[in-house]
Amino acid sequence: MENLEIEGYQDDFYVPTVKFDAETGLCEISGESYLEETVQFYTPILKWIEEFLKTQKKPIIFNFNLTYFNTSSSKRILDILRLLKDYEDKGGIVTANWYYEEGDIDSVDDVEDFMLVSKLDVNLIEYPAE
Repeated sequence: MENLEIEGYQDDFYVPTVKFDAETGLCEISGESYLEETVQFYTPILKWIEEFLKTQKKPIIFNFNLTYFNTSSSKRILDILRLLKDYEDKGGIVTANWYYEEGDIDSVDDVEDFMLVSKLDVNLIEYPAE
């Protein structure tokens, strides 16, 4: 299985950086996710995760380091968390981390909502504000 890497960029919208390592199981989405074609962007990401979870049968560490995401991106993030929860329910080892800037109460609220809906525990990791 190959790694998945997408370099983030800003145009009229924001595309997050994606780095998924098939060998180590370390996956990260970072930056901002503010896209119009969210389904088109996230479909290959979701397919990669599904394939990894089916074929690799190893622990996965998923780091979210998103400073902003729009509503349609939040739906795809929830899809990712549900895939991870399903894998965990079947005996897989999942570590999900959400990095947020100190004092960003909105991010904490969003992640707590994600945890309620997906039923997956996510580690909230605060880093100092710049």
